[in-house]
Amino acid sequence: LKSIFYGNTFPMKNKFILCGTVGWCMEIIFTSIHSLCRKDPKLIGKTSIWMFPIYSLAGFLSPLCRFLKRKSILIRGGIYTFCIFFCEFLTGSLLKKYDACPWDYTDAKLNIKGLIRLDYAPLWFGVGLLYEKLLNR
Repeated sequence: LKSIFYGNTFPMKNKFILCGTVGWCMEIIFTSIHSLCRKDPKLIGKTSIWMFPIYSLAGFLSPLCRFLKRKSILIRGGIYTFCIFFCEFLTGSLLKKYDACPWDYTDAKLNIKGLIRLDYAPLWFGVGLLYEKLLNR
């Protein structure tokens, strides 16, 4: 069981740190691109301290990545997208109870309770595959 969760070369705590850091960086770049779309030359990207542990949860994908490694990219990416949406909904629901949720998608057309955006599925598909690549090295 230990080898399933820890793998052979990369301890779980390192996976959490890696996933949290990569997630933060992606979010800052993504929000900076939104600044560019608003024609803001400062290109300010932002995130929340809450996002680090949320993105870190992707470290739990590691055993799933190994289990799915022989499956097609569509199956793997679809499962990762579902996992990310599930985690986003749960963590967002918890944070919302304390008025601490850093995102609110209420105004987006394809939102579920303002916590997830279904139109972000292609982005999460790619992010899941990126995490798979990082976790399987």
